[in-house]
Amino acid sequence: MPELSSVDALEETPHAEVFDKRIPRTVRLRLEADDRVPAHRHPESNVVLHLLEGTVDLTLSDDVYTLESGDVVRFDGDQEISPHAVDDSTALLVFAPKTDS
Repeated sequence: MPELSSVDALEETPHAEVFDKRIPRTVRLRLEADDRVPAHRHPESNVVLHLLEGTVDLTLSDDVYTLESGDVVRFDGDQEISPHAVDDSTALLVFAPKTDS
């Protein structure tokens, strides 16, 4: 059976788990204008970020990428990551476990 969830219904926290099953981990991230997530890593994952609304400056190591609503980016989580909301923003992130192949 497929799992079904509504991103719009996940308003209780800025970081909300989309599904109960954690592989792949899927998170809805909501940031208000000028909110920033401190630099951190997800070394065990490849990350896909889909910006649903807003504008985000995404810092990956020493580079900054400006993402706008509808943009999708995939990157290795084993680097410093810090999203900064230019305006109110919502993103869907998928953390896919790395494999040896």
